[in-house]
Amino acid sequence: MKYLFLTRHAKSSWGNPGLADIDRPLNKRGKKAAPFMGKLIMDKGEKPELLISSPAYRAFLTAKAFGEAMGLVENDIIIDRTIYGAGAQQLLELVQNQDDLHKSIMLFGHNPTFTSFVNLLTGSNIMNVVTCGVVRIDFEFSSWTDIDFGSGRLAYYEYPKKYDNS
Repeated sequence: MKYLFLTRHAKSSWGNPGLADIDRPLNKRGKKAAPFMGKLIMDKGEKPELLISSPAYRAFLTAKAFGEAMGLVENDIIIDRTIYGAGAQQLLELVQNQDDLHKSIMLFGHNPTFTSFVNLLTGSNIMNVVTCGVVRIDFEFSSWTDIDFGSGRLAYYEYPKKYDNS
């Protein structure tokens, strides 16, 4: 079995209009949601073996918060430039090229690609993976190279507002 977690970055700030898109940080809500969701995934008994983030600052900060909740340090997060601006095919190739020593990996990235990627891998019809949403997809394979569109099963989709009682 292989387990793929897709995490869309937490809510980002638009407070500085002169800032390049790749450099946008998290806003207040994002800074609260990212550690909450990291802990939620850990509380489910999940700890992905490999965290791979888009180079976008908001995605990296989300990955860092998840990593801290999982007892990892910043150096445990791999930055992969492919994720920023990638299409579903590029993400598939990224996943297929992972080392089979890893049973589970978590990617941190962006929409609309993450929503499309989830639906293409699982045949699901998720309308939108929301900010800081986490999807786990299970594959009945022992090698990442065997993964293809339609070969996964959606295990769950978690997101912050599902637990927001305010």
